[in-house]
Amino acid sequence: MESPNLKIPTYLKLAQIIIGLIGLFYILYVGQDIIIPVIFAVIIGILLNPVVNFLVKKGVNRVVAISLALVGLIIVGAGIGFFIGSQLAHFVDTLPQFKQKFQVLQKDAIDWVSQTFNVSKPRITTWMAETRKGLASSSIIGKTLGAMTSLLVLVILPVYTFLVLYYKPRILEFIERLFKKKDHDVVDEVLRETKTLIQGYLIGLSIEATIVAIMNSAALLIIGVQYAVLLGVIGALLNLIPYLGGLIAIALPMLVALATGSPIDVLWVLIAYIVVQFIDNNFLVPKIVGSKVRLNALISIIIVLVGNAIWGIPGMFLSIPLTAILKVIFDRIDALKPFGFVLGDEESTKRGFALKRHDGAQ
Repeated sequence: MESPNLKIPTYLKLAQIIIGLIGLFYILYVGQDIIIPVIFAVIIGILLNPVVNFLVKKGVNRVVAISLALVGLIIVGAGIGFFIGSQLAHFVDTLPQFKQKFQVLQKDAIDWVSQTFNVSKPRITTWMAETRKGLASSSIIGKTLGAMTSLLVLVILPVYTFLVLYYKPRILEFIERLFKKKDHDVVDEVLRETKTLIQGYLIGLSIEATIVAIMNSAALLIIGVQYAVLLGVIGALLNLIPYLGGLIAIALPMLVALATGSPIDVLWVLIAYIVVQFIDNNFLVPKIVGSKVRLNALISIIIVLVGNAIWGIPGMFLSIPLTAILKVIFDRIDALKPFGFVLGDEESTKRGFALKRHDGAQ
């Protein structure tokens, strides 16, 4: 007769974890069109929850309070969208000038490559034409799918958010019923920390994006780059994508400076954005955002890449807060505390590790 306390070998545990992760990632990938809007609705619901609670305490009907909070958010989003759209409209009007300048730059580049690497000009031109053709076809498909998806999200997301806020008490009670009464205190603590983390993270991101947009725009205005405010705002929005968004944010104004100005302007834009990125990464993020989400840099980069592989750009944005929520959960469950440890970047953890290593060396 087998012992009831029979332990599972480590390699079997690892195999179960790997199989479970593969299954989880497959489900997340296949069901992304359903899962992503729901997650965004939950995050927006957590962000709007204080406003709804405030209105309810003032005697406003809960349905009306949720509707007012959503309308206010939609108005703010529409205002930002209108500003960016109007700036883009002016930008589109000058596209012929950009095209003409890029044609001159393209001709100079072909001449330089042909002379430097001894490659015939027709061969280079043919390769560029084939590349453009492939990008154009994929761009048409991407724009069509993107437009359909955006329209669907714009319609569904407010509905999901409204329902999440409306059924919040039932959802919280459902989560508590999943656990025994003795675990309810831990569950309540995890829910409170998750709410505080999401609210703090989103507010911190908004403050960071505003400051970065102002610095970007001011730098581009000083250099004299056209559409400085538009490029500054777009750069700040791209900067919300951890690590990789900042690279794209630098490339866009450099291209505009190259098309409308001189090579020295491109150099000044590069220097200005490096300075802005330095200030953002070393002062703004640690003080405003990093204090809310304590993940080490290695894990952050890995999960951003994983998020991009599974969900694309939305996955890159969601990867950090979702992993931070997992860390909150891991830190409260004894069996999962090692995973919370490897995700974290707390100073106390570093000091503790250094102390243990020092004691071991002695």
